[in-house]
Amino acid sequence: MSDQKEQREPDVVDKVFGQLDHVMDTVHDRVLRPIFIAGRAVAFGSILLLMAIVLAVALVIGVVRFFDVYVFASHQWLTYVCIGAVFVAAGLFIWRYRRPENVGK
Repeated sequence: MSDQKEQREPDVVDKVFGQLDHVMDTVHDRVLRPIFIAGRAVAFGSILLLMAIVLAVALVIGVVRFFDVYVFASHQWLTYVCIGAVFVAAGLFIWRYRRPENVGK
């Protein structure tokens, strides 16, 4: 018995499976990977958006309760005026940076 392994040529099945493996790797890299990345971006983006909405609502509720209890103890309407003024100012600030849509061109 010799220590050398005999060199044999790959048979047809090995060649076909090698080509199939190469095609599947190419399909995965060019088609499936971008789909998976986009899916992750959508999933994580929606989770972050929902967390931001929950945080903003909780912050507004906390500010309203703080103003009702400590700042304007018996004048609840002043709390609503102050919070409304903040939201109007934020809306005007955002409105300032809008870009009108070109309709009809």
